Amino acid sequence: MRSIRRTASAVSVLAALALIAAGCGGSDTKGDAAGSVDAPDASALDQATGVTKVTFWHGMKGANGTAVDKLVAAFNEANKGKIEVTPVYQGDYDETITKYKTSVQQGNTPSVVQIYDIGSRFMIDSKQTVAIQKFADKDGYSLGSIEPNIANYYSIDGKLNSMPFNTSMPLLYINKEAFVKAGLDPAKPPANLDEIMAAAKKLTVKEGGKTVQYGFNAAIYGWFVEQLIAQSGTTYCDNENGRKDLASKVDFDGEQGVKVATWYQEMVKQGLMPNTGKKTDDAQAVFKSGTSAMHLESTGSLRGYLDAAKGKFTVMTAPFPHLSASDTGGPIIGGASLWVDGPGHSDAEKRASWEFVKFASSPEQQAAWHTGTGYFPINSKALDLPADKAWVAQYPQFTTAITQLHNTKPTNASSGCILGVMPQARKAAEDGLEKAVLGTDPATAMKAAADSVKPQIDTYNKAVKK
Repeated sequence: MRSIRRTASAVSVLAALALIAAGCGGSDTKGDAAGSVDAPDASALDQATGVTKVTFWHGMKGANGTAVDKLVAAFNEANKGKIEVTPVYQGDYDETITKYKTSVQQGNTPSVVQIYDIGSRFMIDSKQTVAIQKFADKDGYSLGSIEPNIANYYSIDGKLNSMPFNTSMPLLYINKEAFVKAGLDPAKPPANLDEIMAAAKKLTVKEGGKTVQYGFNAAIYGWFVEQLIAQSGTTYCDNENGRKDLASKVDFDGEQGVKVATWYQEMVKQGLMPNTGKKTDDAQAVFKSGTSAMHLESTGSLRGYLDAAKGKFTVMTAPFPHLSASDTGGPIIGGASLWVDGPGHSDAEKRASWEFVKFASSPEQQAAWHTGTGYFPINSKALDLPADKAWVAQYPQFTTAITQLHNTKPTNASSGCILGVMPQARKAAEDGLEKAVLGTDPATAMKAAADSVKPQIDTYNKAVKK
């Protein structure tokens, strides 16, 4: 389950720029999609003496951390006497990337590091890593089994920078019994924001002037803003979501972003949803308790929701809603990927890291990861394995995410924005959304939010282009 929230990085943009300076210089305006560090030949590992050590930094805890430990143990057993991977938990996503930036400046980086999706542009610009595409091209290794929409997020110009690892998608969660009681068919869920509002009016229950069941709830979460804009088929940033050239501004203050903020404001004003703030844990608690009939969250929460609802109500899932009925876009994947570090590591260590990354993305390991955590398997072949099929049969609610991913056409909009200060942009969108919920004119709130992050984007891009 998604146990950590991808909020704004605690590191300022100035610290990010310091990492670029501490690395191997700037990049061209498009970013070197193939990475700046060459992939060594396979012979480097074959010629190594003794056991090649690999340090793996990650941000998984709880059940997810246990799944990481199992994966590493399986790899070490399969490569006993040759490669040994040591997993090191570094805190949540923000803490992990913060520590990574510091490690670069100190010249003491891990062999492999797990970085959240919105840290991708920064990792490319750091020129600190060996692109997965370089390893694959050198070895003639096929990356064709990686789900296209997942690979598309971590690629530029068709070149894969990092290996997708834990992948999530957004869903609409439904309390089946609440729907039936309100005379609604849970098998025909709302498909857009207007339909959610209409259903929420029927699902909201008041007793003695107090709301005992809200029709809907969701956190004030920037990821949802990104998703709804992508669902409309439009991009979140300019320059084709930063995939044609460095993104120079965010566009969440446009028509689509303002519509999202207006809808949030109206839902709260009409008493159809509670204002649970920015903490996803608080929003999740409302749905888990059964006091909300509909809810937006990641697929990574499904297993936890099923456990929490046991004996209280039936959890159903539906595709993430569109902004309007005419929208034809699709959602963006979330989660994180694995980056192989370059400078300061021997060729044998880089090759050993590549072996580990390949292992982690294999069908067998992705099936184990999928069933152990609820994250989507990045390898399409994992879904064909008996263990995975049995798990999906046990939890049919997960088929929604599978269908949604496969039905989404890979485009620059559905690939998501890659921006050097994307964590800060996400926080800015949340700030704008929160102000709208609290009563500020939505257009004014979102424009101020977009304007607030523009200087950081400009400063970052100026440093990158030097």
